[in-house]
Amino acid sequence: MPDPTPPRKRSRLGLFLPFVLAGLVAIAWTAAWFWARGEAQARMDAGVETLRRAGYQVSWKERSVGGYPFRFNITLTEARVREPSGWGLEAPVLEGQARVSSPTSWVIAAPQGATFVRPVGGPVQVTGKVIRASLTHLSETPPRFSFEGVDLAFQPAAGAQPFGLQAAKRVEFHLRGNDELDEGLVSVRVDEGRARLAGLLGRIAGERPVSIVWNTTLTKISAFQGRDWPDAVRRWTGAGGRMNLREAGVTAGEAVLGASSGSLGVGADGRVTGSLDVTLRQAPRALDAMGETGVIAQEQAAAAAAVAEAREGAGEVARAVIYFQAGQTTLGPVALGPAPKVYELR
Repeated sequence: MPDPTPPRKRSRLGLFLPFVLAGLVAIAWTAAWFWARGEAQARMDAGVETLRRAGYQVSWKERSVGGYPFRFNITLTEARVREPSGWGLEAPVLEGQARVSSPTSWVIAAPQGATFVRPVGGPVQVTGKVIRASLTHLSETPPRFSFEGVDLAFQPAAGAQPFGLQAAKRVEFHLRGNDELDEGLVSVRVDEGRARLAGLLGRIAGERPVSIVWNTTLTKISAFQGRDWPDAVRRWTGAGGRMNLREAGVTAGEAVLGASSGSLGVGADGRVTGSLDVTLRQAPRALDAMGETGVIAQEQAAAAAAVAEAREGAGEVARAVIYFQAGQTTLGPVALGPAPKVYELR
C-alpha cells in the first residue's frame, strides 16, 4: 500500500490578514485625520480673514488642534473678538470640539470664564460652574447657536458701568433660523437672577430672585446684515423686518410683567416702535419704584400707577397695552418716557 499524502500545512495568511488590514485602515484614517485637521485650520483662518475685512477684530495668542482619532479639539488662549460697533468677547481659554463625521457642528466652552465688552458700559467679567455654547447648521441664516450658563456671577471691570445682574442660577440663549420662512427665533431665559440693589430690578425685588423670559420671531432675517450693528438694523428694518413676540415676562419679587403678543420694529431714530399687550401684577408698586429710582418722572409714575390700579382684577393683575411710538413709551394714555434705544444715531 502506498504511503498516504501528507496533509498540507495551513497558510498563516488568514491569521495575519485581519491585522494587516487593520493597520492599513489605521494608516489611511490617520492620513485622512491630519488632512482634515489642516482643512479645518484653513477654513478657520479664511473665516477669520473674512470677519476682519468686515471690520471685526479677531485674535488669539496660541492655537492648538488635537482630538485624534475621532474628534477635533481646538484650544485658543487669550482669544478676543470685537465687532465694529464695539461689542466684544474675551476669554483666557476658549475650547471648541467637533466630531470628524460632523465638522460643522461645534461645542464651545470657556472653562476659566469670559468677559463681554459693552460699547458704552465697558467690560463685564463672567464666571460660573458651566459656560458653554453650541454652533451648528452654519449654512442657515442665521446659524443655530445656543448658550448655557450655570451658577453665573457678573462683575463689571474697574471703571465700568454697573450691570443689571450680580448672579444667576441659569442663563440660556438660543438662536434658530428658518430659511423657508426667512425667519429667526430668538429665545432668552434667566432663572433665579440676583439684581444689583442699586438698580431698578433690585429696588422692586429686594432680596428675592429675578427671572426673565423672552421668546420672539424676527421676520426678514436674511436682511439682517451690514458693516456694524446700526447698519444691520437699518437694512433689516428697511426690508420690512419685524420682531413678533411669542412670550415675554419679568418676575421681580412679587411684581410680574408678562406679554404674550405684540409686534416691534425700529424707527429711523433708532428707537423701538410698536406695541405689546401686557399683564401686570403688583404694577403700582413697580411703577412707584420706577419713579423713586428716576427711571421715569415721579408724576408720570404716579399717573401710570393709578391707571394700572384702576385696571387691576383678581389677584392684583392689570391688563394694558404698552405703546412705543414717536420715540416715546406710553402705558395706555400715560407717557412713561423715551422708547428703548436699539442703536445710537451718528
